[in-house]
Amino acid sequence: MHESLNNIDKHELDKFARLSEDWWDPNGALKTLHIINPLRLSYIDNAVSLNQKKVLDIGCGGGLLTEAMESKGAYVTGLDANESAITVAREHANLSHKKIDYVAYSAEQYALDNKKIFDVITCMELLEHVPDPASIFSACADLLKPGGDIILATLNRNVRSYMSAVVGAEYILGLLPRGTHDYSKFIKPSEIATELRRLNFNVVDISGMHYVPLINRCFLGDDTSVNYLLHARAVDG
Repeated sequence: MHESLNNIDKHELDKFARLSEDWWDPNGALKTLHIINPLRLSYIDNAVSLNQKKVLDIGCGGGLLTEAMESKGAYVTGLDANESAITVAREHANLSHKKIDYVAYSAEQYALDNKKIFDVITCMELLEHVPDPASIFSACADLLKPGGDIILATLNRNVRSYMSAVVGAEYILGLLPRGTHDYSKFIKPSEIATELRRLNFNVVDISGMHYVPLINRCFLGDDTSVNYLLHARAVDG
């Protein structure tokens, strides 16, 4: 049973609603998402081979990753509790002639009537913005087919991640609007792995995602101390 069908922080919702017009601006407030998006897509496609897969993108925002996965041949549903972001995503998908189903729901709400139907679930840069990440994982367990894959991206919790993602990115370099992140909501990979194993997932991979602001480049590596991607697979049967 999910702890809450509305695992939503209204402050976080309002904060991203104010950024709705920036989702598809590669030089706007969400510029870093545009820069890391190809790397995220490559990691996902290498892990699960998106072509012909039924994919749910939880916390899809304006649809940057959602559209990219559709371009790889996936049948994608984009899910976000932020209705203004979903409006932007739908409008852009129409302009881009993308066949994507966008839904303004929380993961917990959507899981009630959509059991075991997705091959892959992605959840990128959302977990550090919700009150209860474990509730998201529980919803994913309900939504995924046996043997399905979940791929997450979030921020580790330590001094280095605070200095890099909050002090550096928001206050010194201005890569993100101030107040984008709440350090208390950062999550250690071990904490996610523990919750997923409890729900009968096997952790397949954890990789660090590194962004170099001065040259606007990103790459994968073994260092997971700041940003990281995690791939887990539901136990089949």
